[in-house]
Amino acid sequence: MQQAIAVLDSGVGGLTVASEIMRQLPKEEILYFGDTARAPYGPRTPGEVLMFTRQIIDFLLLYRPKMIVLACNTATAAALAPLQASIAIPVVGVIQPGARAAIKHSRTRSVGVIGTTGTIRSGAYEEALRRIAPDIDVVSLACPSFVPLVEEGRYQSEEAQLAVYEALAPLRGLALDCLILGCTHYPFLRSYIAECMGKSVALINSADETAREISTILYSQHLENRSRIKPRHRFFCSGSHSLFRTIAESWLGIPVPVSRVDMPVIQMVNP
Repeated sequence: MQQAIAVLDSGVGGLTVASEIMRQLPKEEILYFGDTARAPYGPRTPGEVLMFTRQIIDFLLLYRPKMIVLACNTATAAALAPLQASIAIPVVGVIQPGARAAIKHSRTRSVGVIGTTGTIRSGAYEEALRRIAPDIDVVSLACPSFVPLVEEGRYQSEEAQLAVYEALAPLRGLALDCLILGCTHYPFLRSYIAECMGKSVALINSADETAREISTILYSQHLENRSRIKPRHRFFCSGSHSLFRTIAESWLGIPVPVSRVDMPVIQMVNP
């Protein structure tokens, strides 16, 4: 089936998921929306996040995708269940895959989770982890300073390194063997997070496991793209298309044509 996989995020973070889908499923077309004008989602109420997510999905459904991927942990926590109940096509989140990946890697059953304020407040990771392994020890920490650094393209700066060390100070020295990057923006800061936490702590990025889940659903429901035509990926954002393009091309390593969409009113604006 040649219809696209729609991937949405509060901004550029979902590109970490999109890139893994492209790697594992190179025939699939990606339809990406980054809500950069309204990022970050972390400080917002669950009701706001659900409303924003529905608005984006209403726009993406105009393109008749075969699947929707909530490549945003905050949106997954706030919106996954109601969206799965109300939309006919498959809707996939990133929290359950991230939890599964952590359980696979952890040997001591002592796992850390970092994420936005909204994700951590929801307790979604603790619930997902304990559903699989009831005896697991989970330490959660909100890191609200990370997303703005990534959205503003400052994720390789000395400022970002200092912000990571400051935010993760409460976790250093704890007996963790895994740390879940519970926000899809955080892999942009992976080198600093790894440096801060040390080699004994494995960093868990949900993108790989999410792409595997997508692949399983596509094949089980006979939705995979069998065309030999090279996929044509499309990208939309609600904020600065030039900054989004710069970050996306740096991360994906391909030309990224971007169209800007005004939100909440769905109206295309030419770049």
